[in-house]
Amino acid sequence: MNPNIERLNRYPFERLADLKEGVVPANRPPIALSIGEPKHAPPDFLVELLLDQDNLRASLGSYPATRGAVALRATIATWLTSRFSLAAGSLDPARHVLPVNGTREALFSFGQAVLSGSRTASVLMPNPCYQIYEGAALLRNAQPVYVPCTEETQFNPDFQRVPDSVWKRCELVYICSPGNPTGAILDIATLTALIELADRHEFVIAADECYSEIYHDEAHAPPGLLEACASMGRDDYRRCVVFHSLSKRSSLPGLRSGFVAGDAELMDAYYRYRTYHGCAMPEHVQTVSAAAWADEDHVAANRARYREKFDAITPILARHLELKVPAGGFYYWAPTPEPDPDFARALFEAQNVTVLPGSFLARKANGTNPGAQRVRMALVASLDECLDAAARIIDFMETRFGRPFRRRG
Repeated sequence: MNPNIERLNRYPFERLADLKEGVVPANRPPIALSIGEPKHAPPDFLVELLLDQDNLRASLGSYPATRGAVALRATIATWLTSRFSLAAGSLDPARHVLPVNGTREALFSFGQAVLSGSRTASVLMPNPCYQIYEGAALLRNAQPVYVPCTEETQFNPDFQRVPDSVWKRCELVYICSPGNPTGAILDIATLTALIELADRHEFVIAADECYSEIYHDEAHAPPGLLEACASMGRDDYRRCVVFHSLSKRSSLPGLRSGFVAGDAELMDAYYRYRTYHGCAMPEHVQTVSAAAWADEDHVAANRARYREKFDAITPILARHLELKVPAGGFYYWAPTPEPDPDFARALFEAQNVTVLPGSFLARKANGTNPGAQRVRMALVASLDECLDAAARIIDFMETRFGRPFRRRG
């Protein structure tokens, strides 16, 4: 047995199930704001393409290639170039792009491919974060280093506070922009500064950009890591790799489709790893994926639905909670007037509404857990269901606390 298995922490949703165990919730329809699983209907044209009998028969009758279809890789390269203002021709679909079966497995397996296995190696990640980053580090013998994301840092990791002694051991940095769960966006200046640190200390940057197409201000799309490279004149994207997914962008979480793109040398090593990993994308999924990446209308409509929900629900919840509309993503990162597990458990019992305790998404570092006394609320359901949840939360707050919760200071 791999001894590093014992180093893995329990997943947040396992801990949430334990928290709810034995609780008899209110006799009301359950509403889950806990999981970031988009509930918007998938675009009809993509469903029809997925069910095309000729495509399906051809796909089921052949092994898919690990590199993916040329057409899909070309479509992805075109999308990246347009979306992030990259130099024309700087992305070679054959060298810089690799389709993957969802970015969850890719974010994990990329760490297995690029980390050395040294027990002295460190992997930096935001705190709170997507727990896959931590698991990737632990199973490759590395030491996770948690960089806090707090109000003081506008909920982004402050890499300038990381000491040189840590950077010297660093082999990989995971970033997430827009952030999960905070929705904070890393600007170009922060990204370019991180790239300069990567050059100085010779580590790799893995940018989880799965929420990049969900943002509130239609006039200001979040920048990306490859865009930062381009702003520095680095068309080789050295040390930089990005991860994108159709789960959030196109409301296709069940399709399990995404891609990894960036530094050609890193992509070649990752490709070689994946030839053994054995997780090539089925051809009918590639066909649907190419169509999804080629269309922006459904993505803009998807953003509009999230914007409508935030605009409707924020004024309701703000009566009793200190809330801000996130710059990106579809989560509230809401402060609570009591320990977050107690708040989540009591809300479930009183209203049959489930939220995710923020401390479950973070790690205690330097004496504090930056997720403590916060909960993550995902606005992924319909507007009506989210409005129902908001009304129940207000009822819960009024009954349990009596007056609006406002933090001191």
